[in-house]
Amino acid sequence: MRPGRRAGGWRAAALLVCGLGVVGCASQGLGARLEDELQEQIRARGLEPAKVVIPFAATDDMRRWLEAEVPRSSRQETQLNWLLQALLNRTTAPLVYTAGHTGTATDVFANGTANCLGFSQLFVALARELDLPVYLLRVSDLQSFEREGDLIVASAHITAAFGTPDRRRVLDFAERPVRAYRWVEEISDLTAVALYYSNRGAEELREGRTAEGKDFLRTAVRLDPELAEAWINLGVAERRAGDLVAAETAYRRALEVDPSTVTGYQNLSALLRLVGREQEAEDLLALVDQSGNRNPFSYLALGDLSLRLGRLEEAGRFYRRAVRLDPKQAECQAALGHWALA
Repeated sequence: MRPGRRAGGWRAAALLVCGLGVVGCASQGLGARLEDELQEQIRARGLEPAKVVIPFAATDDMRRWLEAEVPRSSRQETQLNWLLQALLNRTTAPLVYTAGHTGTATDVFANGTANCLGFSQLFVALARELDLPVYLLRVSDLQSFEREGDLIVASAHITAAFGTPDRRRVLDFAERPVRAYRWVEEISDLTAVALYYSNRGAEELREGRTAEGKDFLRTAVRLDPELAEAWINLGVAERRAGDLVAAETAYRRALEVDPSTVTGYQNLSALLRLVGREQEAEDLLALVDQSGNRNPFSYLALGDLSLRLGRLEEAGRFYRRAVRLDPKQAECQAALGHWALA
């Protein structure tokens, strides 16, 4: 869905059919049962469930809307399509894709604005009220990168899905054209909640609210200590708050969780340079080239380092890789021009 445009016509939110067939019947009260299980998992993490936002929880208003607007069907795929069409055809708070803010299911239902995670959370909340066993997917092949001040933000695409992997149907709500995906990963409800907190933390950091962002991110890593992006964002928050030791700890934890997370290498190396540990920073950045990453800014950082050290051939190789990864990124083109001048 294009930013600022209502759903309509051919539908930007679409179900991608990855094999046909009906999945077995879901148990009664699926939404309530899964929420109870999730609260137990949250409690096991040492958090009070009542103080943790469940971003895909349904409300009474949402249940009343389902009763009034969504016909019932004994066939789950038919029910799934009817729910999607009812959502897209809402006249109250019509759906609009809006990047940059992750709303809960309640928020999206009330105001109609959503990014991919916000819409997926709404769809999951409503589908589970219909006893449809819908879950969330992370789509790795649509990961994107952007620079925002001193932040390099890595954004994964999140969708809702239904069915087993060989008969999966994927709900897509995004700016990009709908197509089949190659690398998808089903995520647990607990990880989905942690992603919500990580996204909200990053959004607070973008707005300059470091303390608020840090609170969100600390909750994110407590909910899912294996969420590398949350550790990276927490490192940024700690660095901005002036606690360089805590920032380094968070970055290193991210690399322990996921050694291929190049943004972790880059942020940690920048921190090491800040405290005068130049050789360690150089050695760390050298590892990035071995990870087969898709982040153009990591190659820019490697190229800048090589250029400063006089290794022109190596710098050119890094810059050319950055340009190949994102030819439309002005900084990549400028870096290659700067290299040619040198």
